[in-house]
Amino acid sequence: MPTVLLVRHGLTALTGPVLSGRRPGIPLDERGRAQAAALADRLRPVPLAAIVSSPLDRCLETAQAIAAGRALGGADAEVHVDERLLEVDYGAWTGGEIKVLARDPLWRVVQASPSAVTFPDGESLRSMSARGVEAVREWNARLGPDATWLACTHADLIRAILADALGLHLDGYGRLHVDPCSVSVIRYATAGATVARMNDTGGSASDLVGGHGRRPGRPRRAKGVQSRLEAADDTARPMEEQ
Repeated sequence: MPTVLLVRHGLTALTGPVLSGRRPGIPLDERGRAQAAALADRLRPVPLAAIVSSPLDRCLETAQAIAAGRALGGADAEVHVDERLLEVDYGAWTGGEIKVLARDPLWRVVQASPSAVTFPDGESLRSMSARGVEAVREWNARLGPDATWLACTHADLIRAILADALGLHLDGYGRLHVDPCSVSVIRYATAGATVARMNDTGGSASDLVGGHGRRPGRPRRAKGVQSRLEAADDTARPMEEQ
């Protein structure tokens, strides 16, 4: 069964107050670089058949930190860029302050019925979900049934892919939380997907290998893992700060 490690990029200077979206030129800040380095150390024992990234700087920097020293001779492994792992196109909302956007009537719709939302001059959340799930399934097919691979992308895309694997309607994806530089793990089999970890920000990575001819270890809880879905409330944000 192919296994995908879904990694959110590390922190940037704008994570929190601003909806960065697809704005270019937003790198990791000092905190984000430290997060990426720590995650790279955690994942070093895990053989990765491929490292795939959103083309935005914050994801590429995170993926490159994980790729460092992974190839033969200590060279960096290749980071493949897949446009389908891009952040949601928030259109006219891109670059807006969260506290201002929260006063827009559309914000309430985003919270209650994200499957009905198309951002002004931007993308629908249904389209975002479809392209993310398509990317994961195509990479699974390309890499083969025993592959363990990593996708570095954005919070909303990760939550949409997790929701699909859980059989959760897109309107419920706001119940899932994805921290910067967290790891979520999905194992895909013929009978369906198994979500082995969500929002994992600590602990051992020794049981993350999903194939290679042996039965995967039983998933263990680690710091930051959400073991069950929590009810969404008015403060939930289907759009997590980029």
